[in-house]
Amino acid sequence: MHEQLKAELRAGLQAAGLPFAEQEPLAAHTTFRIGGPAEFWCTPHDAEELRTTLECCKKVGARFYLLGNGSNTLFSDEGFDGAVIDLRGLTPSIAAQELQQEVLLTVGAGMTLGRLCAEAQQRALTGLEFACGIPGTVGGAVYMNAGAYGGELKDVLESVSYLDEELQLHTLPVSELNMGYRTSIFEKNPSWCVLSATVRLKKGDAAQILAQMQEYLERRREKQPLEWPSAGSTFKRPQGAFAGRLIEECGLRGFTVGGAQISEKHCGFVINKGGATCADVVALTEEVKRIVREKTGYVLEREIRVVK
Repeated sequence: MHEQLKAELRAGLQAAGLPFAEQEPLAAHTTFRIGGPAEFWCTPHDAEELRTTLECCKKVGARFYLLGNGSNTLFSDEGFDGAVIDLRGLTPSIAAQELQQEVLLTVGAGMTLGRLCAEAQQRALTGLEFACGIPGTVGGAVYMNAGAYGGELKDVLESVSYLDEELQLHTLPVSELNMGYRTSIFEKNPSWCVLSATVRLKKGDAAQILAQMQEYLERRREKQPLEWPSAGSTFKRPQGAFAGRLIEECGLRGFTVGGAQISEKHCGFVINKGGATCADVVALTEEVKRIVREKTGYVLEREIRVVK
């Protein structure tokens, strides 16, 4: 990012009174704890500040990246030569619409799935139990159709409001979001920004919902390397198989490149054992993909997003 562009973006953000910092270490904002500095780190508090921040970036031609909880993102060791926009400020109060046996909950894209699950349980609403423990935001969950334990967000999603590349507001029903396994229409349109999502949940029993959530959380603690920085499941599930099982069958449990390692607890996870770089993780995943393809014929695809 050349100095003239930086000066123009800085001036635009300052003139609009928008909150931002410069040279912000991205490792502090991702669950992998990896990544160099962002030239600009923008923290809009609401949808209007977000729109103005995006306008500033577009006006000067600056790159931007929309970030939620950083739980599925691997930033380059060199950082990001543009503006990383933290969407976690988009967490307005929950709006509820009571139906006969269901309730529609509308929440901001920056709300964590954990908080949304807790709200649903406290309101005795069932349907989100599968999402308990997924460490992302609602916006990120929409973007990749997050799922676990046989459930996916598309199963309960009603509609999504977003800004398009021209910063126009739209709302689409789930039927028009092209949601599939770890993908959605937003993945193919990365300049679109999710503002809020509405989920349709059924009325249930709060105690039963809590018990199911606790069971899923316990399964995660038992089977996943939650004690180490990671970005969750590293590879998408190939059709007819499981990535972790294939990696284990290829003798790659504990396989290490630099500070990155295939978890010995769960082979579907790459963990940061300390000092891992983006280059370490990329090199490790490429080698794992090569070995798995040669030994099993399956082609693994990374689930985590590598941002350079």
